Amino acid sequence: MRTFLRFLKPYRGLCLLTLLVMALDVAGALYLPTIVADMINIGVAGGDLDFILRKGGLMLGVALVSGGGTLMGCFLCARLSARIGRDMRNALYDKSLTFSASDFEGFGTGSMITRTLNDVNVVQQAFVWSVQMVLPVPLMCVIGVLMAFSIDHVMGLLLIGITLVVILGAVLVTRRASAIFARAQRFLDRISVVVRENITGARVIRAFNKATGEAGRMRRSFTDYAQAAIQANTLFFVLESLAIFFLNLCVVAILWLGGNRIGGGFMEIGDITALTEYAVLILFYVMMAQMVLMLLPRAKVCLERIDAVLSHRPEITDGAGSLPQTEGEAVCAFQHAWFRFADADEATLQDLDFVLRRGQTTAIIGSTGSGKSTIAKLLLRFHDVTQGAICFDGADLRTLRQEDLRQRIAYVPQKAWLFSGTVAENLRHGNPQAGEEDLRHALAVAQAGFVDSLPGGLQARVEQGGRNFSGGQKQRLAIARALTKRADLYIFDDSFSALDFQTDAALRRALRQEVAGSAVLIIAQRVSTIAHADQIIVLEDGRAVGIGRHEELLETCPVYREIAQSQGKGGES
Repeated sequence: MRTFLRFLKPYRGLCLLTLLVMALDVAGALYLPTIVADMINIGVAGGDLDFILRKGGLMLGVALVSGGGTLMGCFLCARLSARIGRDMRNALYDKSLTFSASDFEGFGTGSMITRTLNDVNVVQQAFVWSVQMVLPVPLMCVIGVLMAFSIDHVMGLLLIGITLVVILGAVLVTRRASAIFARAQRFLDRISVVVRENITGARVIRAFNKATGEAGRMRRSFTDYAQAAIQANTLFFVLESLAIFFLNLCVVAILWLGGNRIGGGFMEIGDITALTEYAVLILFYVMMAQMVLMLLPRAKVCLERIDAVLSHRPEITDGAGSLPQTEGEAVCAFQHAWFRFADADEATLQDLDFVLRRGQTTAIIGSTGSGKSTIAKLLLRFHDVTQGAICFDGADLRTLRQEDLRQRIAYVPQKAWLFSGTVAENLRHGNPQAGEEDLRHALAVAQAGFVDSLPGGLQARVEQGGRNFSGGQKQRLAIARALTKRADLYIFDDSFSALDFQTDAALRRALRQEVAGSAVLIIAQRVSTIAHADQIIVLEDGRAVGIGRHEELLETCPVYREIAQSQGKGGES
């Protein structure tokens, strides 16, 4: 609840106005039966047409005011809900930007999507219905019972009894619903994961003839959620049936007892109409509140899941230090750096000690799983070293603000990812102020001349993930995106794997001149890609088993020599 109040607090004025309008609606609804009773008791019984017309005009005015309050209350409530939902989603998104890879793995991508979309929707829906259906209930019950007592104390006691019985039933059913909705949300998370895997992995599923097995897995996920939903709807059915039963029982009791009380001279005939309306209004609102209360346990679970994200302490936190712009030779230095994942038995990287220098290209090569890409993630502070240190311009990365650090680094990830939009918009992720000439220059260096032949050129559309481009095209666009940014360190994480040897060679030649004043780190599988590097680091099982130039390592490092020989002519280039 504290999480929700945090988002509600900025809109206190709007909340107060909404409550006042809702109170006006309740007051008008309760005043109408009193007018009807007076019309019957005085106007009809006494044959006073003027009195009936006056009361009829008053009834029309009250109905218009009450109806206006209802419409305005719905509008204000929807407006308030929309703003709270927007703020929640912004907060979840902003929080996700502070997460490391381990933080994301802890929650899961599917779960994060569900929390941002579905869970916030549930909270919004519960808020709107609570304001419209739950908050008026206490006011409706208190005023309605008092007005019933003002007519006849026996009828007032009858309303109290029926109301308490219905509320007690709602509380008991709501407690039962909480566990069911918590289970349903977990099943919904599972559905998101399974559907996402089946959509993104559709080609692999078909290639291995696993469609039947995956269909069975999806059916099991859907069945689990359906069973939880059926249990929840069964509770709705039971609660609704009981509420309608007690509503009708109350009307029958009013008519029976009311007739006796009228015969005893304690009430007038019009009071029966008023009391029936009070009972119907009170029990209708209580019944609607019961339906909403059934959803509150689900909203509570969703709020807890949202709060779990917002209150999570990120693995990577900003330091207080600043990063001055220097022109020193050593851009970045690994100082006996070790790294081990939290759930791993052994360190992924062990005792790395090397320097990335301005104007030099450092390359990292090694077998799959040797920890090459982890080095790039450590430089970007997607993870922090567990022992030793990594320094940037002489400052420990852990003491710096992440934004300042990443502003000085240009990164091409192992999996070239493009965003939906245009080619120009994707390239400007590297530099929002880049002009068209800058973008074309970056494309030329990245050997991405194919953009000129696209319909619209720089304004050509890019589908999500760059699905409308080949692997090599996506890599070259990702490289061009990094080159639009002037950085002290350029990281290319296996960014040339989808390029043919001719394009690879041309790109490397163009890069030498383009990033001559910066440090360059290339992570690669092919020896031909890194043979020109000023410094090559050979990794095996997380350790640097060789550091030197291509020719030196062929002579002194068996691991490097074996990699080069396994690649044949490519290794000798």
